[in-house]
Amino acid sequence: MRKILFAALSAAVASSAVAQNDDPYLWLEEIEGAKALEQVKAWNAATEADLTKMPGFEERRQRALAILNDPNQIAAPSAVMGDLVANHWVDANHKRGLWRVSPLADYLAGKPQWRTLIDVDALGKAEGKSWVWHGADCLPPEYQRCLVSLSPGGSDADVVREFDLTTGKFVEGGFVVPESKNSVTWVDRNTLMVAMAEGEGTVTKSGYARIVKEWKRGTPWSAATKIAEVTVDDIGISPVAVMDGDVRRVGFSRNVGFYESRRAMRAPDGRWVDLPIPETANFNGVISGQAIATLVEPLGAFQPGSVVAYDLQQMLAGQKPAPKLVMAPTKSQAIEEVSASDNVLWIKALDDVSGKLFALRRQSDGSWSSKAMPLPANSTVHIAGTADKQDIAFATVEGMLNPTTLMSIDAAGKVATVQSLPAQFDASKFTVDQRFATSKDGTRVPYFLVRKKGVTKPTGVLVHAYGGFRAAQTPTYLTAQPYRSGPLGLFWAEDGGAFVLANIRGGGEYGPGWWRDALREKRQNSFDDLEAVSRDLIATGVARKDGVAISGRSNGGVLVGAALTQHPDLYSAVISGSPLHDMKRYSHMLAGASWIDEYGDPDKPADWAFMSQYSPYQNVRPGVRYPATFFYLSTKDDRVHPGHARKMAAKLSAGGSTTYYHEYLEGGHSVGADRSEDAMRSALLWAFLTKEIGK
Repeated sequence: MRKILFAALSAAVASSAVAQNDDPYLWLEEIEGAKALEQVKAWNAATEADLTKMPGFEERRQRALAILNDPNQIAAPSAVMGDLVANHWVDANHKRGLWRVSPLADYLAGKPQWRTLIDVDALGKAEGKSWVWHGADCLPPEYQRCLVSLSPGGSDADVVREFDLTTGKFVEGGFVVPESKNSVTWVDRNTLMVAMAEGEGTVTKSGYARIVKEWKRGTPWSAATKIAEVTVDDIGISPVAVMDGDVRRVGFSRNVGFYESRRAMRAPDGRWVDLPIPETANFNGVISGQAIATLVEPLGAFQPGSVVAYDLQQMLAGQKPAPKLVMAPTKSQAIEEVSASDNVLWIKALDDVSGKLFALRRQSDGSWSSKAMPLPANSTVHIAGTADKQDIAFATVEGMLNPTTLMSIDAAGKVATVQSLPAQFDASKFTVDQRFATSKDGTRVPYFLVRKKGVTKPTGVLVHAYGGFRAAQTPTYLTAQPYRSGPLGLFWAEDGGAFVLANIRGGGEYGPGWWRDALREKRQNSFDDLEAVSRDLIATGVARKDGVAISGRSNGGVLVGAALTQHPDLYSAVISGSPLHDMKRYSHMLAGASWIDEYGDPDKPADWAFMSQYSPYQNVRPGVRYPATFFYLSTKDDRVHPGHARKMAAKLSAGGSTTYYHEYLEGGHSVGADRSEDAMRSALLWAFLTKEIGK
């Protein structure tokens, strides 16, 4: 019945569409168009009617919701503000969350005393808005005034409002930046730096702000002073503020490419000084008068992936000081996160995809000492925040079978547990292994495999991967794998299937070189890596030949789209979340132009020559039966255009391939606006896999 309904819908789509640029489904790019939304609602209804009747669906939906709303979740620090720690808390009774603070001492003792500042659900109800929390920036060192960012429906566009932490109220007559794709920071209590997309003339081709202004309290926005701007062909511009001890340094970043930024900072005499930091390097902040950067390209004797330091005073004086080495990764390492407290630089590295944390201090001779922190081996580690004056780092530690633990670490290596999640499933029933597949060019590609103990015969396998933008995929607790699909991986493994996280090229698992090996014209390497992992699973008896499902989200949509069109006989099911698929038009859709440095420019014949070889939408061929595909996304996604998924679903369906489709009307690029939607999606995806490839 579902296939007949989708075929009928697709026939209607094809017969009523007007071909533009040889694309009969171009009308589906009209995001809020009545006709397009009517089609979306019909697809949603067909998918729900089909999958919600699967035996076990409701049980898994309810269990997913219970896991996602578990009151024992980690209260991670969203910020440490002097003697207070802030947290955004979401549970069953607060779907959009509570913004709250606790004294730091109580938090460190594992007994936080929370004071609610904003109940986002209640605020939305009172104001008639579907507010989604997007964070707060409080001005140090007093941390009294804050800039609160709220998104209507979950899109990237925010409204920014001034909030008083002492009174617990929005400031009457205070700063308000209207809804836009903006970036805002404090200069001082009475001054903001604002980059705001205000429409024609103020935005780049990528849809981001091209002008940054300084705005004084009590003056209209029209009186704000322009500080700097970029061209419409650049990505955008954004204000920057960092603390150098007790001194606040303000500046801006001209994002001339997705991976290239030119930074400027205000000198004590008021001059704006361009910082001689490589455009491709990542700027990590300031500590002890040193500007810290992570290199992406070689710099003299320093290799890509190294962390270096520049003397900030010399730079602000107009000099070009030579950088000094802070830390260089080994061949198996990648430096992934860098954060500073007042006197300690905290560096998280990956070593064959396992996390390690280091504390570094600058010595009197300008060199840096390094001390490895005694955290559990073979774990995923993330820096969750720092307490600056106390020189404490907060880090989460977890594994696929080990629930998340939040730890505090001081520079001497003293580790204390702040909070640990109780187990949400019986880990003794499962095994987790790291394995390596060999790609077509001989590259060893790591992947993690989770399955039930005692499973020896080939079964259905779900392989999740990303492969782009230097974003490493690291193992997290199985109730949160794969990313944005809740406990899908757990449900699949419990039923006797296998879950795999593949560390393909394009990510940052082994530093900049691993990313560059799948950049632009080399993107086929990431598709080949996914194929290699999938074939390795079959060859080693883990997966049935007809039982390989693949999953990818956002950039991962390019990955799984190319995979299904290149190897329709290898993959039996595909999950495509918030995806890019039409690489011919992507740079003209929402924020797409900002990713030209990653993929290439389809308007340039030389670039389209290699992009056309894999662009999923253009490579759907008539007469080919493609694997069953589930698309999930949000209408409010103002980053990756919903038209990618809509058009791909229509084209595959019209060709007779099995498609499922689910588009939430709210939620943005992260899809679910609240956890009830995330639980629904998790159960739908479980039903899809169970129906299409079974165990």
